[in-house]
Amino acid sequence: MTASKGLEGIVATQSAISSIIDDTLTYVGYDIDDLAENASFEEVVYLLWHQRLPKEDELAVLKQQLADNMSIPQEVLDHFKTYPIADVHPMAALRTAISLLGLYDEKAEDMSDEANYEKAIKLQAKVATVVTAFSRIRKGQEPVAPKTELGYAANFLYMLNGEEPEEIAIEAFDKALVLHADHELNASTFTARVCVATLADIYSGVTAAIGALKGPLHGGANEQVMKMLMEIGSEENVETYIREKLDNKEKIMGFGHRVYRKGDPRAKHLRAMSKKLTTLRGEEKWYNMSEKIESIVTGEKNLPPNVDFYSASVYHSLGIDHDLFTPIFAVSRMSGWTAHILEQYSNNRLIRPRADYIGPDLQKYVPINER
Repeated sequence: MTASKGLEGIVATQSAISSIIDDTLTYVGYDIDDLAENASFEEVVYLLWHQRLPKEDELAVLKQQLADNMSIPQEVLDHFKTYPIADVHPMAALRTAISLLGLYDEKAEDMSDEANYEKAIKLQAKVATVVTAFSRIRKGQEPVAPKTELGYAANFLYMLNGEEPEEIAIEAFDKALVLHADHELNASTFTARVCVATLADIYSGVTAAIGALKGPLHGGANEQVMKMLMEIGSEENVETYIREKLDNKEKIMGFGHRVYRKGDPRAKHLRAMSKKLTTLRGEEKWYNMSEKIESIVTGEKNLPPNVDFYSASVYHSLGIDHDLFTPIFAVSRMSGWTAHILEQYSNNRLIRPRADYIGPDLQKYVPINER
């Protein structure tokens, strides 16, 4: 046996959900560029779950199902109020809340196809409410109930801020959700599939995935990008700051990707949206700083930006708290996680790799008084 550090280059399963081939990302064969420019997030959710785009009536049904299932139990809202708010990262709160939701689902242990699909709908619907409710409760505000007439992206922003968002905000957020929906066997998706391959329930699988997404080398990268931009502060400080990081061989968050060589195809869409939004808000400096950082890092290290880099300034321009960036990633990726979990259930085999042992050779036990 030969070990592959980080499982790099290892093909672990077959999937019909998404692919990354020659730096092209597709969802069920649809190029991400095509979907980012034309599809709504709800269409993408349906595509990932059913391996085809919905017809008009099917999309309407899914939208209604999501709207009807957005409310979360009062017990979950009350649970948020018991947290030591100042010390709780929203990803930790999300991880706990999703697990808690399983206790209030009477079909949590029902492993039928129908029940698991219903749970996927509930999780996709409720994750938006969990994130927005926690955000408001920690600020001493009351949660805002969803409006059934609003689409998914609009409802999230409405529940977060308490007022209906403008069209540019809905467009930007919906596009970000589409771009983050799935990404082949990324760390959190693989974690979800490993978990449910034991025939654990879907709530366990998603909770495990959230735990993996929490790390700064996966979902936490965009929060770290915004932290970096805030530390730099202005365009004139970019050169000195980035050069110092490079000289010290420190990692610049938001650049490079394990599976892309020429660049992350999602980045350009958020780059354009960042320019549009920061200009509209009169805060062009965030885009200009990002562009300058990209020029230096790509020029020096040949590392193009990934999806996290420009998503940071997009979310900041939407007035979203920086520590909510990763939970928002989870809101989108819930669609991919649940799609992969359903696929794993449909053709399951326990995932149990081997390890290349590098410890000492066979040893003999020595009584404790002789050691």
